[in-house]
Amino acid sequence: MKRRPLILVTPSTDDGGTEFDDQSISLSNRYSDAIIAAGGLPLIFPATTTKPIMAEAVRRCDGVLMTGGDDIDPKLYAKNLPEKLAKKVGPIAPARDIWEPGLIAEIFSRNKPLFGICRGHQMLNVALGGTLLVDIPSQRPESLNHGRMDKKAEPVHEVTIDPGSLLGKLTKRKTLGVNSTHHQAIDKLAPSLRMVATATDGIIEAVELKNAARRPFLLGVQFHPERLFDSNGVFLRLFKQFVQACGPRRRSL
Repeated sequence: MKRRPLILVTPSTDDGGTEFDDQSISLSNRYSDAIIAAGGLPLIFPATTTKPIMAEAVRRCDGVLMTGGDDIDPKLYAKNLPEKLAKKVGPIAPARDIWEPGLIAEIFSRNKPLFGICRGHQMLNVALGGTLLVDIPSQRPESLNHGRMDKKAEPVHEVTIDPGSLLGKLTKRKTLGVNSTHHQAIDKLAPSLRMVATATDGIIEAVELKNAARRPFLLGVQFHPERLFDSNGVFLRLFKQFVQACGPRRRSL
C-alpha cells in the first residue's frame, strides 16, 4: 500500500479538558478529515515547548498544517496598545503563543511544507516579523463583517486572487467565495511574505513567500477551507496539493 504523507497538525490548547479538567488540547475533526481526504495521515502535535521534542516531531513529519483558534497575544507584535483596543482581544492561548513561533522556526530550518489556516496564517506573519489588526471592526470600521460565525461552512464574501500565485494556479480562479470567522487579520506584512488574495475591503486573505521557489510548499489563508472541502472541490484541491508536496514525488502545478 502506498505510504500516506505524515502531516503534523497543530491543536488548540484549553485550560480544562473533558477527562480530568486539566490542561488539554483540542482540534476540530474537519482538519483531520480534510487531510485524510487529500491522501495524508494527520498526526496531532503534542503542544510542547520542549525544543528537542519539537525538532524531532518536525523532522519525522512530511509537512505541517497550522490551524485556527484563539487570538494571538498582541504582545508578540504590538507595543503600547491603547486600552480600548486591548479590551477587544480574547480569548488568547498563552501556551500556544510560546510554542508556535518555535515550531515555525523549526519548519523553516528543515524546509518542510507548511499550510497555515486562519490563526496559522496570522501566526506565520507574526513569526516572520509582521503585525496584525487587533480588531477589524475597531480599526477598519468600513470593512466587511468578517466574523460570520453563523455561516461557518458557507461562502459569505469573495476574495480576489493573484492569478500567478500558487493559490491562483491551484484554484484556477481570479475570484473565489470563502467563509469568514475572524475579527483579526494581517496588517503589516512580514518582509519575506507577499499578499496573493484580498477581500473586497482590502483585508489580506492569503499569503505566500516572495521567493516561493526556495520551499516545497508554503501557503497561508485567512478563511477555513477545511469547512468547505467536501462541498467544493476547489478547497479540497488546496489540501491535495499540500499533501502531494509532502510526498516523495513532487510534481509541478
